[in-house]
Amino acid sequence: MRETGRDQPYHHGDLRRVIIETAMDMLVEQQAWKFTLREVARRAGVSHNAPYKHFTDKAALLNELAFLGFDRLHDSLSLAVRAGGGDFAAELDEMAQAYLRFGAENPALYHLMFGADVAAAAELHMEPRALAPFDLLLEVLRRGQLAGEVIDRPVRGLAAACWAQLHGLTTLKLDGLLRPEKVGEDAIAQALGTLRSGMQMR
Repeated sequence: MRETGRDQPYHHGDLRRVIIETAMDMLVEQQAWKFTLREVARRAGVSHNAPYKHFTDKAALLNELAFLGFDRLHDSLSLAVRAGGGDFAAELDEMAQAYLRFGAENPALYHLMFGADVAAAAELHMEPRALAPFDLLLEVLRRGQLAGEVIDRPVRGLAAACWAQLHGLTTLKLDGLLRPEKVGEDAIAQALGTLRSGMQMR
């Protein structure tokens, strides 16, 4: 694990980065964001007032952590699209798996990104960094429609259906609610197959 605190000196211009990285470490370790800015400062080895040089309050810091989560999700989805090689079905499958994998590998960050604890959550989700993963999905669906592989319906509605299902599956999986005795052994694969077949041209 990356060392933080007094064992890791920082340059004056790196204070913001150190605060963010320390808070992200604490989020991962605690699987929660109950820490205070004073605790983040102590862990980072800086004065208790240092975080306020870059963040007005804890909510502002949590917002930045959420934005970083969206940045990372976008990067993962972009790699997935490239792995699809231009084939719509492959791109959609790769993106779905990347989304689910991101949630599984970053549970606390995922809950923070979509949780109500982030200040002004609705407004945050309309910021360009938070919109980037959704915009990428729109691009893939539009290309699919132009290629005649996706049904002719409003693309944002199709994207909403994709996101709703992926977010629901991810959240259910993280919460341990996709019980095989209830939804079957391959519920995720079946759900994604149903989603894909429902959007493709017959």
